[in-house]
Amino acid sequence: MDIRRNETQLVCLAEFIAIPGEADALIKTLHALIPLSTQEGSCIRYELNQSMDDENKITFIEKWYDQKTFDEHCAKPYITEFFNDGKPKHVKAFSVTLHKQILP
Repeated sequence: MDIRRNETQLVCLAEFIAIPGEADALIKTLHALIPLSTQEGSCIRYELNQSMDDENKITFIEKWYDQKTFDEHCAKPYITEFFNDGKPKHVKAFSVTLHKQILP
């Protein structure tokens, strides 16, 4: 079987569980990251989603040119400020997983 993986581009799934009553505030805070992130030349996809089963589950689906550019994104001041300031105010739990796209 010939399975082709995109060995360069990186897909990030960042799932946040809002503190009860903080989902709207979390969404507003995360929305502010979208225009800044999508202006980065290495950003291919930066999409915010909310679970249909649990309004407190908010997920970014991100696609970056490669690991290096994703790491550079994570070091941007607006990202570190979110994790240092915004996350503690609105987030009960979170997980970030990195993936490679499997191409047809």
